[in-house]
This record gives sequence, structure tokens and C-alpha cells, in this order.
Amino acid sequence: MADMPRAVERPLSPHIGIYRPMLTMMMSIMHRITGAALFFGTLLLTWWLLAAASGPTAYARVQAFMDSFIGVLILLGYTWALLFHMLGGIRHLIWDTGRGFGPAEREWLTLATLIGSIGLTILVWVLGYVFMAGTR
Repeated sequence: MADMPRAVERPLSPHIGIYRPMLTMMMSIMHRITGAALFFGTLLLTWWLLAAASGPTAYARVQAFMDSFIGVLILLGYTWALLFHMLGGIRHLIWDTGRGFGPAEREWLTLATLIGSIGLTILVWVLGYVFMAGTR
């Protein structure tokens, strides 16, 4: 047993446990999460379209859910996820051109994605309430 060779010491592969969390890393994770959330939001949109095609009673049931507190919260989250994912895609498109890789530019683009998605979500909902208030 003493003659057995020692195990080769190999370097650890980089993983999330050894890096200090940075804003760009968190935004990358959120981009993936919002991509998955958009799948479920699209199912919700499909449910609404099928109900609209099925008739007034089915549509009224879906609309009652959408008008509930939970429904509005889900729609608000879906709107934010859609805009966040879109702005994240634009940020990656800018990076694909070879621009925005400097530390200052990278941080600016990341903050612009986060703040822009929140601001655009608020804008979309305010405009929606302003223009849809007359239809109810």
C-alpha cells in the first residue's frame, strides 16, 4: 500500500463558489431566469387567446383571473421579464459587435439594462392604464 502513487493534484475548475458576485454575473443569471419565465408567460398568453376564441364565458373566466391581484402581479412580472430579456439581448448584441467590454462600459450597459427594464415596465403599465381606462 505504501508503494501506491499519490493522486495527481489538479486545479479546480472555476465555478460560482470561488468568484465574488458581480453585477454582470447576476444579470447573466437573471437573463436565464427571465428566459424561462417567458416560457410560462407565453403559456398564459396562449390560455388568454384560446379563451378569447372559445367564447364569452371562457374569456370572462380568464379575464377575471387576469384582473385579480395575483393575475396583475403575474402580468407585471411577465412585462418586466419580457423587457429585461429584450434589453439583455440588445446588450449582448452590442457585445457581439466587439464594443462595450471595458469595465466602465460593461457596468454601464448592465445598469442600463436593469434600470431600463424597470423604467420601461412602469411606462408600459402607466400608458396601458391611461389608454385602457376608457374601455372599462
